[in-house]
Amino acid sequence: MKRLYLCTVLIQNPNFLILDEPTNDLDIVTLNVLESFLLDYPGCLLVVSHDRYFMDKIVDHLFVFRGQGEIEDFPGNYSDFRAYEDSADVQQKEDNKTEKKEWKQQNNTSNLSFNEQKELQKIEREIKDLEYEKKQIEALFAENKVADSDITSKALALQELINKLETKEERWFELNEKIK
Repeated sequence: MKRLYLCTVLIQNPNFLILDEPTNDLDIVTLNVLESFLLDYPGCLLVVSHDRYFMDKIVDHLFVFRGQGEIEDFPGNYSDFRAYEDSADVQQKEDNKTEKKEWKQQNNTSNLSFNEQKELQKIEREIKDLEYEKKQIEALFAENKVADSDITSKALALQELINKLETKEERWFELNEKIK
């Protein structure tokens, strides 16, 4: 019955479809036909589904309901979203570790001279600033917001930032070795 109703709706060639769990109760052949149709569908399609495989094949944009009335707009399919979420979790853990290390360093710099302590603090600020600038340029490239004429200059600027970061990080490691 569900297949027949779906066919009658699709024959009418609507320009907007709302599908709620369209893969439930469909056999594999019908599911493949539905996927093929939806991939070529020229109109707007809103799908609510728990079928991850189906979502990966069909959608290119997600509305993620977080609860408490919070809805996140995400460009990409479900696998892209999971990869993004996993990387965000890893980044959060790294940020927590960095904060703990910074706290330990601030409270355990007795092996450094006064000038070395000041240099260490300055280097840490510079590293944060350089990392921020690097992320900004990388974001421009990732979002394709770099004009064709600026690609070379932005790439060179990015490489220069990376080189500066490496130099600062080497010195940071040297000073931290003295603390231990």
